[in-house]
Amino acid sequence: MASGAGKSAAFMLLILNLLLYFIVIVIASWAVNHAIVRSKETASTLPIPARIFPIFFPFGNMATGFLIIFSLIAGMVGFITSLTGIQNVIQWNAPNLHAAAFSSLTTWLLTLLAMGLACKEIDMGWTDSNLRTLEVILIILSGTQMFCTGAIHAGIGDVATRDL
Repeated sequence: MASGAGKSAAFMLLILNLLLYFIVIVIASWAVNHAIVRSKETASTLPIPARIFPIFFPFGNMATGFLIIFSLIAGMVGFITSLTGIQNVIQWNAPNLHAAAFSSLTTWLLTLLAMGLACKEIDMGWTDSNLRTLEVILIILSGTQMFCTGAIHAGIGDVATRDL
């Protein structure tokens, strides 16, 4: 991959991921706020094990709590990684690309975890439209983050051969 093509591909994927991770943060934050507001009235009618379960959401199914928490973590890490990755890709030298590659790989793994929980929630059944949007965006993000990680790793190879 040529340096210019790898740099522009990584840059565009980082911009796309920045926007998608921001949407994930907004939807997951809304879900946490909605759950906090409604959980007292809903959880009081549940039997004891479910009432004391710390990740109870009054909407969705039993996988919703885990999905929301892990998507919020993946969204925050992904947003910050995309911001710092943009700066690292703009500089396009070996130390910055190594930092971007490591953080991109970490973010991709967290996104895969959240995507797996989204797939489990889809498998379990009924969810409302906001959660379906979150599930779809997480599935798309797992692919775009994989391509972004690959473009950054290819850029490391280009910079290493150029510096020889």
